[in-house]
Amino acid sequence: AMEKSYMSMLLLLIAISCALAKDVGKKETKENTTKPKLPQTLSRGWGDQLIWTQTYEEALFRSKHSNKPLMIIHHLDDCPHSQALKKVFAEHKDIQKLAEKFILLNLVYETTDKNLAPDGQYVPRILFIDPSLTVRADITGRYSNRLYAYEPSDISLLYSNMQKALKLLKTEL
Repeated sequence: AMEKSYMSMLLLLIAISCALAKDVGKKETKENTTKPKLPQTLSRGWGDQLIWTQTYEEALFRSKHSNKPLMIIHHLDDCPHSQALKKVFAEHKDIQKLAEKFILLNLVYETTDKNLAPDGQYVPRILFIDPSLTVRADITGRYSNRLYAYEPSDISLLYSNMQKALKLLKTEL
């Protein structure tokens, strides 16, 4: 039990550090808008050859009209956990292949839709939405205190959750 509480403490500290980094990041972006930015691909490094949507609204529209599930990745550039997950996600050939069956969106900011933060606004977190525009809160990772968080070591669980999101689609719609 000691080890488990230590682990959840650690995850909590990680979450706090990412949350603090998030506030700092917000201030910087306001100042940065005056400088010309280099064009950044919508993938932000999560899979440069995949097709990514630009906004949550566009992603919902595309999901509904293509009948493909939507995968949303919330992350931050200055969060080491987001960076670590991004690296394994981008290098995982099976995930990259399976991702082609989804409408994809990665966000470095929070949307106003509370459904996208069922248990809080931590990063990285990954949620699936089906084409009826229902957030699949039942597709979760392995951490009870952060249901939609994935660590690099959870990449095979994420892969099977992606398969689950596609399977549910076929049986339910």
